Amino acid sequence: MLAARTEQYIIFRLVQEKLAIDIREINEIIKMEPITAVPNSKSFIKGVINLRGKIIPVVSLCRRFGLAESPPDTRSRIVVVHYRQEAIGIMVDSVEKVASFHEVEPPLESHEVQGVQYMDGIGMCAGELISILNIGRLLSDG
Repeated sequence: MLAARTEQYIIFRLVQEKLAIDIREINEIIKMEPITAVPNSKSFIKGVINLRGKIIPVVSLCRRFGLAESPPDTRSRIVVVHYRQEAIGIMVDSVEKVASFHEVEPPLESHEVQGVQYMDGIGMCAGELISILNIGRLLSDG
């Protein structure tokens, strides 16, 4: 078991899963807006948006995890994170809340779990297990 953490996380939903990102890695959360496709980009890049005059790439977590994408709805959001001095958007189905985890377990070591290589650990919140994403690994080329 890892040490207790007092950091805060944004908990969001992707398909039927609840995931979390450290709040310190998030610039802002915006409503879904039209995304312009970019030819010949990485498979998990959905496209780009214009955020107050700045072009921001948008990542599809569904594509990154090999899941079927559902069409965006009124609850869909783009979580804008900072990665290597750049702003990058991450599409999520909905943002649930801000939470802290008292204990964080290491992620499962099974290679059969989709996306486990992008996780820092698993936290417990209101009786639910929530996977904590590692933004560096999630957005790296590897």
